[in-house]
Amino acid sequence: MTTDCESFSDLNLNSWIISQCNSMGLKKPTPIQQNCIPRILAGDNCIGCAKTGSGKTLAFALPILQKLCEDPYGIFALILTPTRELAFQIADQLAAIGKSINLKKCVIVGGMDMMVQGLELAKKPHIVVATPGRLADHIESCNTFSLEKIKFLVLDEADRLLGGHFDEQLKIILPSLSKQKQVLLFSATITDALDKVKYLAPGKLFMWEAKDESGIATVKELDQRYVLCPKDAIDSFLVEVVRTFRSTNETGSIMIFTDTCKNCQLLSMTLNEVGFTNVALHAMIKQKERLAALNKFKSNHVKILIATDVAARGLDISAVKLVINHTIPNVPKEYIHRVGRTARAGKGGMAVSLITPYDIKLLHAIEDLIGTKLTEYKIDDKEVVTILTQVSVAKREAEIKLDEVDFYEKKMINKRKKLLLEGKDPEEVDLLLQKPKKRRKPHKKEKEILNN
Repeated sequence: MTTDCESFSDLNLNSWIISQCNSMGLKKPTPIQQNCIPRILAGDNCIGCAKTGSGKTLAFALPILQKLCEDPYGIFALILTPTRELAFQIADQLAAIGKSINLKKCVIVGGMDMMVQGLELAKKPHIVVATPGRLADHIESCNTFSLEKIKFLVLDEADRLLGGHFDEQLKIILPSLSKQKQVLLFSATITDALDKVKYLAPGKLFMWEAKDESGIATVKELDQRYVLCPKDAIDSFLVEVVRTFRSTNETGSIMIFTDTCKNCQLLSMTLNEVGFTNVALHAMIKQKERLAALNKFKSNHVKILIATDVAARGLDISAVKLVINHTIPNVPKEYIHRVGRTARAGKGGMAVSLITPYDIKLLHAIEDLIGTKLTEYKIDDKEVVTILTQVSVAKREAEIKLDEVDFYEKKMINKRKKLLLEGKDPEEVDLLLQKPKKRRKPHKKEKEILNN
C-alpha cells in the first residue's frame, strides 16, 4: 500500500518531531518514510528497501523517537551498522531530531577506548548505535549493561550485516536481546541474506520496496560514465578526470573509491604531491583521524576524499558532485552503494569509473545489475601523456615513504591481539606472524654443493 502524504503531520507523528523536521528543512516525507513510519508505529516488524539517498534513516529514527518519548527508558533501541562512519552519522541525525527530548545516545565502534564506552553503556543511554564487532566485545567482556529490555533492533545496511561477514558477532549479540523487540531492516539493495529476517522477526512483518518502472537500480539524476585506460597509467587518467571535471565545476566535492587500504593511502599521497589536496579514509587509519578526515570533507575544507568501501555505505554528504571508481568493485552491488554517495535527495551528480581491459566483464555485470549502460566520459589523452611522468614519480616517492613507515605494522599488531584473545599460544602466534624472508638465489658454487 502506498500513501501520498504532503507533510510529516499526515503520518501521526508528534508535533515536536514535525517541528524538528521543519527546522531541518524537511517538509515532505519520502516514499519509504510515508510507507514504513505508520507500520512501525503500529508495532510491525519492517523491511524497507529503497535507492540510496531516499531517506531510510528517518524512516526508522522518527517512529523510534516517538515511541521513546511515550515510554522513556534506557537502553530503548539498538541500531547496528556495518561501518564506523555510518554509526556516527546516524547518531548525529538522532541527536539533531531528539534534541528537544534530551535524547541520550552512545556510539560503540572499534578504534575507540573500550573503558570509556563501557562507562557510557553503564549510564543506560536511550539509543545505542554500534558496529557488531565492538558491541560483541562488550557483551562478552563486561556485565555493566543489559540489552534485554530493548524495544527496537535496527539493522541499517541490512544486506551487508546479514551477508555472512558478521555472522560470528551476531551469534553473540542476538541472544542477549529482548524477545519482544520490533525488528527493522533497511537497505538500498535486497539480497537473499534478508531471508534471515524470518528468524530475527517471527512476528508480523511488513515489507516495502521502492518500485521503479524504469528498472534502473540507480537514481535518474545520476549521470554514469566510464573512461577506458591502460592499467599502468590509471593514476594519470584519474588526475585528468579530476582536472576535466574541475574545469566546469570548481566547487563540487569529489569522492574517489579504490580497493585496498594501501592503495588508498598511496593514491592520497600521490594526489597531494601533484597538487590535489585530499584526505584519506580507510580501515588502517586511527578512528579519531578517520573522523577528523571526514569532518574536513563534510565541512568543505577539503574537497577530495579518497576512500575504500568503508565510505561506500550510507554516508550523506550533500556537496558530493562526483564519484570516481579508481578501482571498479569486484561485487557489482557495491557499485550501487559507491555511486549513491552523489545525486542524493533529488539532486544531480556524476559517477565516472576507470575501466582497464581487465575490467570489461565487471563493467557488463554492473550494467546488467543497474539496468542501464554507462556512457564514455571524454578526456584529452594528450594531456594524460604530459602528466604521466609527474604522476609516476609522485607515486614512486609515495611508495618509498610508505615502506619507511612500515604501513602494515599496525595491521600485524591488531592481528596478534586478535589471535591471543582467541586463546592461541603467544610463541605460536609470533611464529605465525613472522614476515617470510626473501630467499636469495644460490650461487653456482652453492648449487654444486647442494646437488652433491
